[in-house]
Amino acid sequence: MLHTGEAYGAEIVDRLCEYPGLAISAGTAYPLLSRLKKAELITSEWQESPVGPPRKYYRLSAAGVLAFTSMTKVWTAMKTDMDDLLGMSATND
Repeated sequence: MLHTGEAYGAEIVDRLCEYPGLAISAGTAYPLLSRLKKAELITSEWQESPVGPPRKYYRLSAAGVLAFTSMTKVWTAMKTDMDDLLGMSATND
């Protein structure tokens, strides 16, 4: 989701929870965000919130964009292979 722009931590958790297979807790998300930042795949910046305290917004770094692009290609190829395999399995049953 950061490939489309920035988001703050709770927003990331909420958006992932929209997909049951991807739902995570804040206790899982924040350490992952910390690791991604340490690996220099994301950057963060505190911004004032229209309601409540400031929020830390995350976005992909240049290295993160490259990693995202690379992983997307790998995932797309794997998905194509799995679709083919599952399609073959269904016709051979």
